[in-house]
Amino acid sequence: MCCGGCAKCLGITLIPLTLLCALANILLFFPGGNVEPSDHISDEVWYFGGILGSGILMVFPILVFFGLKNNDCCGCCGNESCGKRFAMFTSVIFAGVGVLGAGYSFVLSAVALDRGPKCSVNNGNWTYPFKNGNYLGNYSLWDDCTSPESVVPWNLTLFSLLLIMSGAQMVLCAIQAVNGLLGTLCGDCCGGDGAV
Repeated sequence: MCCGGCAKCLGITLIPLTLLCALANILLFFPGGNVEPSDHISDEVWYFGGILGSGILMVFPILVFFGLKNNDCCGCCGNESCGKRFAMFTSVIFAGVGVLGAGYSFVLSAVALDRGPKCSVNNGNWTYPFKNGNYLGNYSLWDDCTSPESVVPWNLTLFSLLLIMSGAQMVLCAIQAVNGLLGTLCGDCCGGDGAV
């Protein structure tokens, strides 16, 4: 398969992941499915990992990966495939941007899962009642959060989805980084002449 065709497939695969990451982050602004004041929302939600890291920053690699298949660079130094090789090299840079954005979302999600949600405890104070992920295997601790209702499974589900999807985005961008290096060395089609 041509390196440009592979990049386009990777770009197509990144689109639903990007949309779902942004949606998961938006849903986290409604803990337990309820509208709450901003100071009742977990801090990690306000860092916009799914919207900025796995969302907006991922748009740039997607656009570059899509453009590689139809790249019609005119070449340079008498070599027609030189322009295509340069385009494949730039895709490596944008794949790096994608890895950084998805990595940001991945780390935020892991921290949020470890810390647990912000919720109201029995005395009415809004705090983080869980420490070091101790609630993940002990469901009886979930009752410590009295409000909003179902906030623990809500945050657990959405941050887990963000963790998985941003991890998948990192893998796909890393694949494109390798694909882009191959395209830089071999041309768009690694069969020799760089023709599409």
